[in-house]
Order: sequence, then structure tokens, then C-alpha cells
Amino acid sequence: MSQLHPSTEFALTRLDAIIENVETRLQGKPDAIRLALVALVGRGHVLIEDVPGVGKTLLARSLAESLGCTWRRIQFTPDLLPSDLIGVNVFDPETRAFSFHPGPVFSNILLADEVNRASPKTQSALLEAMEESQVSVDGKTYGLREPFVVLATQNPLEHEGTYPLPESQLDRFLVRMSIGYPSREASLRMLEMHAESGEEMTSALSAIVGPEDVIALREVADACYVAPSIKEYVLDITESTRQVPEIDLGVSPRGSLHLLRACRAAAVLAGRHFVIPDDVKWVANAVLEHRIVLTPEAQMRGVQSAEVLAGVLHAVPVPVGQ
Repeated sequence: MSQLHPSTEFALTRLDAIIENVETRLQGKPDAIRLALVALVGRGHVLIEDVPGVGKTLLARSLAESLGCTWRRIQFTPDLLPSDLIGVNVFDPETRAFSFHPGPVFSNILLADEVNRASPKTQSALLEAMEESQVSVDGKTYGLREPFVVLATQNPLEHEGTYPLPESQLDRFLVRMSIGYPSREASLRMLEMHAESGEEMTSALSAIVGPEDVIALREVADACYVAPSIKEYVLDITESTRQVPEIDLGVSPRGSLHLLRACRAAAVLAGRHFVIPDDVKWVANAVLEHRIVLTPEAQMRGVQSAEVLAGVLHAVPVPVGQ
């Protein structure tokens, strides 16, 4: 590896320490951990979708503890109200005035567990917070703490008691990822380490960094160099999704910006201060797949978004040269 830029070396040291810390709990899933960190460093939010029991909440909680930020966990249920999430004005009989009582969203990291079990009205309450790091209650705007990150988990839509997330909210997640079942070796290590005690992993992890370090990591990613040819490559991919016959709704301009942010973060995790085409290919599925809406005819034929996106990535020429 060539000589690292000092700021990139600073970021890589801390990111490697965070990965090692999370792996003490979630074993055998380094790619999932790294992809979640891509979103965090890329100033985005994470949606973890998978079947129950594979470690979605464990990954989100372990990341929150490792980052040393304030965090709150809220269980999304069908009866959850927007005020339960963002807060409410309460009348004080002594002062005869209303005072604002902030909700769980007023933290650095919000663990939104099973986000698609809540009603669409409650899901929409997160839109302003995720896009602008602020919430509005009764005509007054309240800023959120920086950094602010939503780590949301959801069960597959075919599971009972779930509501589909609207496209406008899906578009605000930088990445959507799944964890999958662990390998046999990882499962054996898990049984040896935790099953004999009969207890869940409830003890908190040690914080590796703090809020100021998270902000510094993001600044390192922002400074990561992106050549004009890479920017053209990003636009070629996103614009191609709007021309495929099987796609009814292609990637939005916000999706293009998110893809570029994720590429910068991926380069930093790889120990570079510049983006290469492989960074784009590595994060493209996680950043773009949930932003694509297939036509009804394609859905009836059983076409998958991942297949269509793979065809787009294969068809778009990769930039060559320096």
C-alpha cells in the first residue's frame, strides 16, 4: 500500500478499532459491519433488513456503544405515535405555559427497532429528522444533536404485522443491508462464548471514539478526492436506472449524492484518500437497490431489483486510466 495521507491513517486506525470492538459480539460478519460504517462516515442512515434473530439489533446497539455517543432505542409498534418519537408540548399548570418534552429522537444515535411495524404516519415522523437533523412541533423547529444517525431494523414485508416503508423514507437511508445467517464456524464460536451462561450479551461495550471523533471521520471522508471520471461514472449508473424498461422509478438525484458519499467513505475504510471504481461497485447495491421501484409487470414476472441493478452495473463502462 502507498503512503497514507495523515488524515486517512487517523481515520483508518479508529475505524479498524471500531470493527474489532463490534466483532467481539457479532462474529463472522465483517462486511456487514464495514458497510454500516460506510453509512455512518458518509453522513447517512442505515436500514438493516433481515429475518428475526440474526443480529440486526445487536449490530445497531454494538455500533452505538462503540461510537461513544448518546443513543436511545425505541421499539416501533402499531400503536406508536409520532409524539412518542419526536416529543410533545405539555401544559404546566404552575407556569400556565406549554413546555416541550423531547422524545428519543433527541440523541446522537436512534435505534429504531422493527421500524416497519409502525403505521405510515409514525414512520413519516422521521423524514424531517433524517433529512435536515431537526424536527418541528406545533410550528416550532428544534435542532438535533450532531452527529445524528438513525440505525433502523426491519423485518421482511412478508412477515405478519409489517407496513411497507414509503419510497420517500427509503430514499433517505444511505444504505440498506442484510446480515444473513452466520457461518457454521461463527455459530460454534457464538455457542462456546455465550450459550453456556444462558444469558444474553447485555453488558455494554467500551466506547472506542466519541462524538467529536465521528465528526472528524466524516470530515476526512468529505476531503477524499473524487476524479471527474468517477463522478461521471456515478451519474452514468444512476441515470441508466431511469432508462431500464423494468424500472418504473429510477434512482433520484439524492441517490446520486448518497452514492458519492458512500464511495468516499468506502475509500477511507480501504485506507485511501481517493476513490476508485471498485469503491463504486462495492457500495452500489447497498446504496441504490432500495431506491429502485420495478414496474408491476416486472414484479409479476418475479424480477428482482438486485438482478436489474446488476445488469446496469455490467452495462455501464468503467472509467480507465489515472
